[in-house]
Amino acid sequence: MKDQVFTTEQCVPLPRDVVFAFFADPRNLEAITPPWLGFGMLERSTERVQQGTELLYKLRIHGFPLRWRSRIEEWQANERFVDTQLEGPYAKWHHTHTFHDRGGGTLIRDRVRYRLPMGWLGRLFGGRFVASDVKKIFAYRATRIQELLHPLASERR
Repeated sequence: MKDQVFTTEQCVPLPRDVVFAFFADPRNLEAITPPWLGFGMLERSTERVQQGTELLYKLRIHGFPLRWRSRIEEWQANERFVDTQLEGPYAKWHHTHTFHDRGGGTLIRDRVRYRLPMGWLGRLFGGRFVASDVKKIFAYRATRIQELLHPLASERR
């Protein structure tokens, strides 16, 4: 089965530890997820995200309700973490978040490797559609990250 790969990055004018701490708080996931997904956290196994944390949330994809359970498989504080889908709409979802110092701020890089269900049929009928959805979701996320984190940089000056 062929995986699809999506990558994106953005710079935030804040130190890496501050940016990483934002992502380590699972409550912020709701703040950066598009409202049209109807996202809601149902369970989390730990207060702050760390290796082994499991998260269960609900969302709607094009009106279809579903539950998504993920686990933090890798965790390197202030550097990177990886979440994988345990239950949800994809045959595979592997999301690597990395954080790098960049020009007095932080470069956030996301790399998602995913596979649609139903093999080649899933790719044939849903490949472009899902790729477009993923791109829109991450574009919204980038806008929200900027809206939420850029004001913090002004406060720190």
